[in-house]
Amino acid sequence: MSAARLLTHYRALPQPLPPDDPDLWAAKMHDCLRAFRRGVESDYTEGTLQRLLTHPDAELRRASVLSLGLIGSMDANAGLAKALRDEDAEISKMATDALWQLWHRGGSAEQNQELCRVIHLPDFLEVLAGLDDLLRVAPTFAEVHNQRAILYFRRGEYARSAADCERVLQLNPYHFGAMAGLGQCYLKLRKPRSAVRCFRQAVDTNPTLGHLHETIAALEQSLDG
Repeated sequence: MSAARLLTHYRALPQPLPPDDPDLWAAKMHDCLRAFRRGVESDYTEGTLQRLLTHPDAELRRASVLSLGLIGSMDANAGLAKALRDEDAEISKMATDALWQLWHRGGSAEQNQELCRVIHLPDFLEVLAGLDDLLRVAPTFAEVHNQRAILYFRRGEYARSAADCERVLQLNPYHFGAMAGLGQCYLKLRKPRSAVRCFRQAVDTNPTLGHLHETIAALEQSLDG
């Protein structure tokens, strides 16, 4: 299948203009993305989209990143992680969003749907119980561990949160969210050197996490002092 078809689908998406109403544009974009997804699913395999991640044309790489965020499986994880370091800044940002979408689809269709349902429950304890139940049937679903790590952190259970972050990285070594989360846990556990190491790893994996540079610099200055 010619790559030109992918560009045709991509260029049909609306581009925001300064006077546009953000809500109206978002609604229009939502509908157009559904059409874009249908076109991509009809015309391309995931393998072809992964190969296009390294195409010389930046617009085509953007289109492939967007496509894989919508329809890709965890097979695209490594390729999208490499796209985080693309020379095109827009591609790096798009790859960040695409990876988060991908990670939430890291289980079976039923498990993915259950994760989406559980994390939107209103009660903290219900969410935690739902994640525990899901991990009993899907112990290698990395994003479930990550979501539980976030809950533990908010609850002040930093050692448990760190343990879940470490498990995420065993299952998904590209998970920059878990790297940064582990760094935050180490800060709370008063392990600043370990925190710096994790923050550096997160930024090396995903250069768009520029806000961490200031945190790293402050920690290094404190350690030197």
